[in-house]
Amino acid sequence: MSSGGSRPEFGERAEYGPNDVCYRHPDSPSFTLCQRCGRTICAQCQTNAPVGVLCPECMRELRGGARASGLGPGRTQHRAARRVTVMGRRLAATDAPVVTYGIMIACVVVWALQMLIPGFTQELWFAPAHALPQMYEPWRFVTAMFTHSTGSIFHILFNMLTLWLFGRNLEQLLGRMPFLWLYLFSGIGGAIGSMLWAYADPAAVVVPTVGASGAIFGVMGATLVAFRAAGVSITSLAVLIAINVGIGFIPGNSVSWQAHLGGLAVGALTMWVLVQTRGPRRRGRGSVD
Repeated sequence: MSSGGSRPEFGERAEYGPNDVCYRHPDSPSFTLCQRCGRTICAQCQTNAPVGVLCPECMRELRGGARASGLGPGRTQHRAARRVTVMGRRLAATDAPVVTYGIMIACVVVWALQMLIPGFTQELWFAPAHALPQMYEPWRFVTAMFTHSTGSIFHILFNMLTLWLFGRNLEQLLGRMPFLWLYLFSGIGGAIGSMLWAYADPAAVVVPTVGASGAIFGVMGATLVAFRAAGVSITSLAVLIAINVGIGFIPGNSVSWQAHLGGLAVGALTMWVLVQTRGPRRRGRGSVD
């Protein structure tokens, strides 16, 4: 909290939560955590350390009192659990694009398993036939967006580079959960694009697709809509998207342009809905009415 009753600074919460009380003085609210164990401590219990502050118990342990008596396994496990808790709190308080990084890590891990385990790719890829009652496996709508071609490392490299370039900013703009849902919707949109093409080309019903490209095209489409809503020039991004879409139409190129267009459309539509329901343009309409 800011001193003197002023507005909270960036990164500070405006109100104390039920757990924001000193572990030794339950009637003393505080946002300060012990640097070593992660417990909440009030000003009375804080001891300045070279980095951060320490609670009285950790300070005694550092001075040798608790070390002399030894620590049992239960106490060690409890301390480890507290450290995990404080790490989670600190991570939640940061603006790091953890969802983007998590998706990238998941894609790399899945790609490594594809390379190491024969038949692993076939268990995850998507074909329009998997949406039919005879072969209904709906989880493939999601699993396929974490797989990549094992024939060339450039497939996953380009996808991860694009996700790193656009995903981080979009996640910080929308928030972690909205960005995650947008990414998943875009990936499912890519699978739906492949499925719809099977109506025009029945032979495509058994053609499998892999890759996060549909979801990543959705991220680029969402960025395009966000830029347009903010009044930012979209020319360069639109050209980049057009070039990447056009690559899929090159003869002999085994790229699922249907998934690209499906993900692009769903991502852009999802972002448009978010802009209309959460953005300043929607609030402006409300003030006019």
